[in-house]
Amino acid sequence: MRSIWNGAISFGLVSIPIKLVNATESHAISFRQIHTEDGGRIRYRKVCELEEREVTQAEIGKAYEDADGSIVPITDEDLAHLPLPTAKTIDIVAFVPADRIDPLQMENAYYLAASGAPAAKPYTLLREALKRSRKVAIAKFALRGRERLGMLRVVDDVIAMHGLLWPDEIRAPQGVALDVDVTVRDKELDLADALMDTLGEVDLQDLHDEYREALEEVIAAKAAGEAPPEAPEPAPGGKVLDLMAALENSVRAARQSRGEEVGEETGEPAEEAEVRHLPRGKRAGGAAKKATTGKSAPAAKKTAAKKTSAAKKSTSKTAQSAQSSRSAKKTASTTKSTTKKTPAKKTASRKRTA
Repeated sequence: MRSIWNGAISFGLVSIPIKLVNATESHAISFRQIHTEDGGRIRYRKVCELEEREVTQAEIGKAYEDADGSIVPITDEDLAHLPLPTAKTIDIVAFVPADRIDPLQMENAYYLAASGAPAAKPYTLLREALKRSRKVAIAKFALRGRERLGMLRVVDDVIAMHGLLWPDEIRAPQGVALDVDVTVRDKELDLADALMDTLGEVDLQDLHDEYREALEEVIAAKAAGEAPPEAPEPAPGGKVLDLMAALENSVRAARQSRGEEVGEETGEPAEEAEVRHLPRGKRAGGAAKKATTGKSAPAAKKTAAKKTSAAKKSTSKTAQSAQSSRSAKKTASTTKSTTKKTPAKKTASRKRTA
């Protein structure tokens, strides 16, 4: 890759010769302006206002326009003599944790390549020091006519530098935040969390520019004299009237897209119900034993209430099993009533009523 800047990293008393290489590139498709009637190119020409003629790039220089409209010429020699220690140096000023850097500050990214064999040792030293400290370096450097702020970090085995905006270049979000009070319920937050978990993580390498690909197809079709591909029907939209319903539908759709089975109402993954069969003999025997003991009426009421609560919480099959158990109790109570006195009958009758 071609370097765009040559200089050195100043690391205390250590100087590391480096080359600056762009770490990113744009794949955006650019268009030319044309005259729609005949297809002729529309060009911008650089014309001197005083001479009213087009000038070449070699004749063009820099100047600063003052507030009153006066022009102050600035030459390359003037810029070369600026009293900046960062003119050809990336001057590291501090090492800080990476989370101290606000992503709003980040601009372009560059790779710093060691320039020649003498730079290999100090370059490796700085790289390994950054790795072990788990910190990033904050530096100043000059590029394209102005001093900039940068952040150095390790990417694989290369030191990368992110251009940073100066703190006073970040606008405060005044007037952007909502000026109305909105209450978010816990259930809505739970559904939002469920949607986040369902969408999960993504490998950024799998993401691509679908707009650019579609645009390339249109250009290829037009170049071949064919009709451009038709756009798919837009998804039906509408005003969100029920946030809970929208969240539930989103969770359900995300889970279905991953091949998961979901419940009809809650959107939770469908699970098979676990049914436990109660041993009939044990419950029936216990009921017969309790019927013969002739316990007091309050104890009988408590026992019946517990059995009723358990029957409500069980599944349908458990309810059937509980019904069979109560039938066994009735049989045992009836049998005992023929041999015992009247109080035993009252106890069994109360159990059946409960």
